[in-house]
Amino acid sequence: MATTSSSAESIPANRPVAGVLWMLLTGACFVAVTATVKVVGPGVPPAQSAFLRYLLGLVFVIPMIRPILRAKVSPRGWRLFALRGVAHTVGVILWFYAMTQIPIAEVTAMNYLNPIYVTIMAALFLGERMAARRIMAIVVAFLGALIILRPGFREVTSGHYAMLVTAAVFAVGYLVAKIMADETSPAVVVGMLSLTVTIGLAPFAWWVWVPVSFEQLAWLFLVSVFATAGHFSMTMAFKAAPLTVTQPVTFLQLVWATLLGAIVFHEPADLYVILGGAMIIASISYITLREAMLRRRQITPAVGQTKL
Repeated sequence: MATTSSSAESIPANRPVAGVLWMLLTGACFVAVTATVKVVGPGVPPAQSAFLRYLLGLVFVIPMIRPILRAKVSPRGWRLFALRGVAHTVGVILWFYAMTQIPIAEVTAMNYLNPIYVTIMAALFLGERMAARRIMAIVVAFLGALIILRPGFREVTSGHYAMLVTAAVFAVGYLVAKIMADETSPAVVVGMLSLTVTIGLAPFAWWVWVPVSFEQLAWLFLVSVFATAGHFSMTMAFKAAPLTVTQPVTFLQLVWATLLGAIVFHEPADLYVILGGAMIIASISYITLREAMLRRRQITPAVGQTKL
């Protein structure tokens, strides 16, 4: 889940149709990531699955090795990279765990909370102003989360709690990436994430290690392929159109995830999940629109910018 895509407002955006098409491809890739992890399922412990996904994905880090070795990172920068690595390590373990416990649609919908957490943390730690309209949008987003979870009306499982924490720790990682992007190159930011998370996951994977088949390894490598392709197509979408155009398109990820879960994994479609997800996406889109209208520095990320 790399988080270093460029802000859309810094690039001329005159191809909205291309931006939408690229974002549709992005959504398909990220839904494929969740589906592939679902196929691996509980046969491989979550920590081990996450480790193998990042270990196999290091092949995509090879072009970044030289910039990393040449980078002049301050002691503060190393501490921030370590913080991001720890946060992301926790996040990916919990995300892989959630995928074995709750339906794909619910994982996808609760992933939408990541940008909301980013907005809150940016106000708390980076001094971003929280106007009344933004606060109302955040309230609507959390109401959407309550509609998804429906505590008191159904069991809220460990998978749901895992996703709530995942959204928060990925938000921490995104904000660290925003800080470090001003101090070093994107290749270093992305490469350091892959390296630190692989190292961070290693002891957890060793603790629960079970034998894996070639087929399971192939599926986990596909997770890396789809994740990398998703971030590439998302970058292309940002180059073609602003977030105000591409952000609402991410809602289709939830539609596709719901259909995939129902057809392939026999998970019943839940209209409450779709409604709650729609409320969260609408809130994120409103915040993004306000940032663009006020010509503020874009803080609220696209949904995919906080994915693994």
